[in-house]
Parts: sequence; C-alpha cells; structure tokens
Amino acid sequence: MTLDLATFAKEKGVKYFMISFTDLFGGQRAKLVPAEAIADMQKNGAGFAGFATWLDLTPAHPDLFALPDASSVIQLPWKKDVAWVAADCVMEDQPVDQAPRVMLKRLIAEAAKEGLRVKTGVEPEFFLISPDGDKISDEFDTAEKPCYDQQAVMRRYDVIAEICDYMLELGWKPYQNDHEDANGQFEMNWEYDDALQTADKHSFFKFMVKTVAEKHGLRATFMPKPFKGLTGNGCHAHISVWDLEGRTNAFADKEMPFGLSAQGRTFLGGIMKHASALAAVTNPTVNSYKRINAPRTISGATWAPNTVTWTGNNRTHMVRVPGPGRFELRLPDGAVNPYLLQAIIIAAGLNGIRKNADPGRHWDIDMYKEGHTVTGAPLLPLNLLDALREYDKDEELKATLGKSFSSAYLKLKHQEWNAYASHFTDWERQTTLDI
Repeated sequence: MTLDLATFAKEKGVKYFMISFTDLFGGQRAKLVPAEAIADMQKNGAGFAGFATWLDLTPAHPDLFALPDASSVIQLPWKKDVAWVAADCVMEDQPVDQAPRVMLKRLIAEAAKEGLRVKTGVEPEFFLISPDGDKISDEFDTAEKPCYDQQAVMRRYDVIAEICDYMLELGWKPYQNDHEDANGQFEMNWEYDDALQTADKHSFFKFMVKTVAEKHGLRATFMPKPFKGLTGNGCHAHISVWDLEGRTNAFADKEMPFGLSAQGRTFLGGIMKHASALAAVTNPTVNSYKRINAPRTISGATWAPNTVTWTGNNRTHMVRVPGPGRFELRLPDGAVNPYLLQAIIIAAGLNGIRKNADPGRHWDIDMYKEGHTVTGAPLLPLNLLDALREYDKDEELKATLGKSFSSAYLKLKHQEWNAYASHFTDWERQTTLDI
C-alpha cells in the first residue's frame, strides 16, 4: 500500500517536502512544497523546466514533472519540519527514459525477470575543507600516513558524530566511521541494501554531509581529486545478487574459487568486459582521471586502479573479492551519480550473465609494484574523452542502459569535455609563454 504523504506530514509534524530528482550530472534538483499541497504533488508531480537542469531537453519541451516516490521519504533529522522524498521524472504522463532513477528502476525490473535481486553497499569518501575550497579544514592534519588517525578523526568528532547519529536515527545501521588516507578525508559506512534503496540513501547522504559541514562552518567535497599529491575520493561499491526473496545469495558457492558461484563469475565477467566503458559513468568528470591515473601520493599509494584486473582480497586491483558471495568494484569515485552507479553495475552484470562472460584470470600481485608485469589487461581510460569514446563503442552496454539515456549522456558529456578543452589555463601560459 502506498504511503500517503499528507498523512505522513500530519503524523510527523512536517511542514514542507523537498521533492528531489537527480539529473544526468548528479545534480540534485528540488522544489520545496508545503504540506498542504503535497496530496496534489503526490498524484501529479512537481513541475520543472527540464532544460534548466542537466537533462537533454530544450526550452520547447513540455513540463517535466517529478513524481515523488513516497517509499523513499526521509524526515530531515536536523530539521524535523522538512521531509526529503526522491522522485521519478515523467513528461506527458510517460517516464523520462534518460532520467537516472527511472532508468535504474527499469534495470532492477529486468534483473527481477531473471529471478535476480541486486544488493549493494557504497563507501563514499569526502574531504572536510575550508569554505573557500582552498585547503583542508584541519591545520593540524598533516601526517604522512593519516589513515585511521585517532586524533584527526576526534578533532572532527562534532561533524562525523552528528552525521552518524542521524544515520542511526534513520535506521541505516551505520557501522564505522574513519579518517581516510588523505589529510582531511573521511569515510562513513552503513549497511548494504537493495540497489534502489542504496541509491536513494547515497543521494541523501551527500546532501546530509554537505549540510552538516556547512552548519559547522566547513565545506564537504566529494570531488574525485581535490588536492594534488593526496589520495582522491573513491566510492567503492560492494555487490551481491540474491533470489527475489532476498534469502539466498546467488553469488555464493563454497565449492568454487573465492566462494563465487558460476553465475557470480559471469556477472563479474560483465563488469570486466565493459570496464573501460563503465568509466564514463563511474568516473564522470574531467577531474576523475586525476584520481585513477594519479602518480603515487604522499601516503605511498593512490588506492585507485588504472588497469582492468581482478583479484582476491587485495586492494590494488579494480575488483577484489574479499569474501564469498560478493565483490568490490573500486573504480567509482566521489563524483559518481548515485543512480547511474547502480544502473551501470546492473547493466554490465546482466550482460555478463546473458553472454556467459568470463572475467579472465585473476592476479595475486601488488599492482602498485608489479603492475608492469601484467599482460593482456587493458589500461583504464586516460581521460574523460577516452572514456566517452569507449562507452560509445560499447553497443551492448549502450543498448542495455537505453538509447535515450546513452544519447543524452554522451551529448552532454561531450559538451562538458569541449568546454574543458577550450578553457584557457595558467598551465598553458607557464609552459608556452616563452617558446
């Protein structure tokens, strides 16, 4: 039975709803709707001019309506009179196929037709920085190896604990928070869930972290590589696939290597087969390629892959299998769109199952020291343009994600690349002025 948002508002004391959708670039768009108007909005949606967001629409297109999904509603723990609710985009009573949440729901339905239920957990990393964005916010956070630094995490206790308290209140079952490998960097983990719920939580998490940071006079950034020489922001995804009841892990088989079932291997095979194209979505910005192709950082490692390889419990590869029945994709970064991340994982995995894809050999080596010895494994794209070209060549993946999405995403991302390429930089002056 669908939750009635007007009743929810009366019972919870909610005065306003933020009806929110996420565009192709990961931008969160919202309208603030008084509770008195929510009944109509739940039926018909909140109206937007789609061209004003990063969707491939024109000013001449009809109104885009964001139809709230009441099952996703979250009362803001820090502002109880406001509730956030994720929405699906419709136009002229039809789903907008290029809209990320719409596309993810379609792929979840495709997986369900094959008896599969994808569950994921994400590990978003972020920096707490000065409001102007120029430096990390903690002047004492200067250690060469700052990962898990006890003093540094406690100096930001007020921010981290407040966010974690909210996750506990929301029932997300957070289980650990830590200072990460870069100075000023943190990671917070909560329990895995069905792909759509994980995407909604991931989207809300980014909003929550930025809001709480601002409340404390700081700024939070999920930018993939905000500081030269420091480890970048990853967003690792842990993936398992279950039966439709969510009781039996279809990836788990104790008799198979790494405890990964034959079906799990083909799902992984799809990830490996489509990896170079995946990067266009999992690493969606110009800056993303400063993380996955970075030189060694101050701490001694980038913790990011640059080659399409997989392994057991070894963090130097693109994919690791840390335990039976699941694997970790270490490619995505902090800029990834929460809904597109889940969608492209499902799309690549389903293609792998359908094509009986082989993930290829696994490597047990330290890729940071011995990666040069690997033969036959492609390097990940060097920049966003290369990634977009790889995606455009991958007809299977484009078809699974959908023609409407693929066309819109490639068009807008090529525009972004062209804007970057035409941008005049200080580097050009420094290297060319005296030639």
